Amino acid sequence: MNKYYISAFAAGLLFLGACSDDDEICYPEGQGIVIEMPQAKEVGGTHASFASIFHMKGDAHYTKAGYVVSETENPTIYGSVYDATISGDTIKAAISGLAPDREYHVRAFMNEYKGKVVYSQEIIVKTGEGTIEEALANYKGPQYVDYYVDITGWGNRNQWNLANVHDPSVVKAADGYYYMYQTDASYGNAHVEGGHFHGRRSKDLVNWEYLGGTMPTLPDWIVPKLNEIRKSMGLPDAAPDVNAFGYWAPSVVKVNDNLYRMYYSIVVPGLLNGENTWSERAFIGMMENADPANNEGWEDKGYVITNASDRGLNFNVSPTDWGHCYYKFNAIDPSAIITESGEHWLIYGSWHSGIAAVKLDPSTGKTAAELGNPFGNTADIAPYGKLIATRQKGNRWQGSEGPEVVYRDGYYYLFLAYDELAHAYNTRVVRSKNIEGPYLDINGTDVTNNGGTALPVVTHPYKFNNSPGWEGFSHCAVFNDGEGNWFYASQARFPDNYDGNPYSNAIMMGHVRSIVWTKEGWPLVMPERYGAVPQVPVSEEELIGEWEHIDLSYSFAKMKESSAMVFSAEHKVAEGTWKDADWSYDPSTQILTANGVELYVRRECDWEDPARRATIVYVGVTGQKTYWGKKKL
Repeated sequence: MNKYYISAFAAGLLFLGACSDDDEICYPEGQGIVIEMPQAKEVGGTHASFASIFHMKGDAHYTKAGYVVSETENPTIYGSVYDATISGDTIKAAISGLAPDREYHVRAFMNEYKGKVVYSQEIIVKTGEGTIEEALANYKGPQYVDYYVDITGWGNRNQWNLANVHDPSVVKAADGYYYMYQTDASYGNAHVEGGHFHGRRSKDLVNWEYLGGTMPTLPDWIVPKLNEIRKSMGLPDAAPDVNAFGYWAPSVVKVNDNLYRMYYSIVVPGLLNGENTWSERAFIGMMENADPANNEGWEDKGYVITNASDRGLNFNVSPTDWGHCYYKFNAIDPSAIITESGEHWLIYGSWHSGIAAVKLDPSTGKTAAELGNPFGNTADIAPYGKLIATRQKGNRWQGSEGPEVVYRDGYYYLFLAYDELAHAYNTRVVRSKNIEGPYLDINGTDVTNNGGTALPVVTHPYKFNNSPGWEGFSHCAVFNDGEGNWFYASQARFPDNYDGNPYSNAIMMGHVRSIVWTKEGWPLVMPERYGAVPQVPVSEEELIGEWEHIDLSYSFAKMKESSAMVFSAEHKVAEGTWKDADWSYDPSTQILTANGVELYVRRECDWEDPARRATIVYVGVTGQKTYWGKKKL
């Protein structure tokens, strides 16, 4: 496709002419409308106007016309749509709410009556510098729906955006895109048609392009490796149902601009040795790709690690005896990290004894130490990793999983998913100066050696007004944009029986949120999802008025609901749980102090507002509690 760049200072008049040599309009088969390339009439810092000539056969009709605009190529009507007016044979529109100094892909479109949507060729325009205040005044929030039951099917996958996201992993690639990969889980099992470990990408973290599966079928090495291990255990070969394997929680890491690795986990169905024995093992494997834009370019590199047991061949543990399960480490939920010194590590594990860390060989991406039998005593399985986090010391059924490790300013931060995933799921974070621990929480609790309830709570089931609320809200990816801005991504679920739908809890929407770091270096996740709101400094006057306030302290499977909080012009909390407390504000740091709690203030999109307008939010933490708040519009 040809692309033409139009700047704010020189709006061109380039367009696609007729497609035949004799100046007759050439209509594609079954199509009664042809639209020429848009002309950019004017481009400013936050606005632009366009005109496109269209041609129709004598019997053709249209029902709607407009423009689609995106920071990614080939925008469609499932992204940002702007209505247009028709003047003779020209589609005209003046578009506002753009961001300054950005490149936008623009296409005109018409809905053909009883036909398909017809698009023009695209142009790329770059907005002028403008001002950030102009951008905020013209802000238009994302318009895609959260309750996506009408587009859940495989045939609608190009409309999903962040629908059907579960256990995401995100990396920013050399081409400027953020690439997201995930567990095979979707509402109505829509993914079953498209392979495994599905990908999507975005330039702005708001509009996501679906790419499809990265692994077509079960890797050839899985069953042979399984039976190799079974033979060493004295067990007969297994022939598990190929349709019953689980494909879980990939982790993608950028090794360099031309090498990306994806670690994935595949869970084998069945039991080790029949009735009243523990369940079969899982495997972590690895794929490589030189360019994630080529979604079919992932090359499988095979086996990395499997479940390890410190109980020898004593695998006759009932699959319901959770506290004494056979394995010490469960080979799922990988998280790959390259340390500041260039070491490669894999953090992995789920429930069982807890979370393990194993060093990798940078040249191969496989374990640095040779792996012996995945069973024996503690010394025998040492190459399979070291325990770095446990929720309940000595208990083999943890209620924690989904580790994610990132490095920032001298600390390794370990994010953990706690509790069951459908409702109670919540996120905690601990940190260490060393990749192998010990990891401490905000109160000094050593979760490496002693276990315990890690704090702070980073996400938790919650509900603002005008929303059904979100639960099952954890198993995260944490990443940055290379410019000091950090983000959190995970799934969140609708509650049970929403809108009379008995399966509504299986509706999983991907949530991307900004992270703010406290003065003490702890990450806090924003109470509203990221919507690319221009970060105009917040004034003290804007804080006065009614807020929705949530105490996000832990309560198993309870959705924490908001309550009213009013900040008065007299610097008192006039209403709410902190009533009569003082408040003050430091605009240089954007920290609101209320009731003695430092609350970090930012602008975000109000996702509960039907228009998705910009609002102001806060997040804060004490030793025991996390607080979220949102200014009422």
